[in-house]
Amino acid sequence: MKLTENAKKIYEIWFKSSCELEANNASFLEDYLNFLGDISEKINIDEQTRLSVIIASLVVSGGAQSSFKAFVKAALNVGMSAKAVKEILYQAVPYAGLGRVENYIFLADEIFNKAGISIEETPKKAREGRGERGLEIQRKLFPAVDKFIASTPSDQRHIMEFLSQNCFGDFYARDGLNLELRELLTFVFISTLGFAKPQLLGHIAANFGIGNDRAKLISVVTTLIPFIGYPSALNVLAAINEISVK
Repeated sequence: MKLTENAKKIYEIWFKSSCELEANNASFLEDYLNFLGDISEKINIDEQTRLSVIIASLVVSGGAQSSFKAFVKAALNVGMSAKAVKEILYQAVPYAGLGRVENYIFLADEIFNKAGISIEETPKKAREGRGERGLEIQRKLFPAVDKFIASTPSDQRHIMEFLSQNCFGDFYARDGLNLELRELLTFVFISTLGFAKPQLLGHIAANFGIGNDRAKLISVVTTLIPFIGYPSALNVLAAINEISVK
């Protein structure tokens, strides 16, 4: 394969100069790797964040097991911890559902076991107070959340309570990833799902508010193009522009 310098680095460092596609799809793999190399020149996120974003998108999209395994191994190759990978998978559950995520949790366990990597279980936070714990995080991200909850119809109020208790109190509040990365991952989950524009707009604003600026979100969308395709990527860029001009 004729690879650019950036593509060579990705192939050698991320994939250890081996990819299942190469046996029967060498010309395609050459274009794919060279495009990943082209993306490297246009983004301003570090390598571990880039691979976190890719893994998050693959899980939510129901991506191929072979791709998931390759990128998890790549993440380990660049120094990302197995615990961080598991936290990405856990946080995907409130957005994509356990039915879609469960198999990737098992696949990650398989990779770590084969590599002899053991993960110390994160100490569990008390179930008591999880609603207020979640609300505290929501208020950092969404300053008007209390007004939004108060305006919710009474027969739907329990869903808002679940959101605070479960999505934010159980998952966002876990140790292992900082809040800025968790919110960036949520942007990735929703961008990949592609059907939740109100939530996408809300989380773009939340990312801006917590310090993940326009340039960072555009870098993330650029990273995602090979994994979500151009139509979805362009829709997300339009949403970023919609929030940016407000």
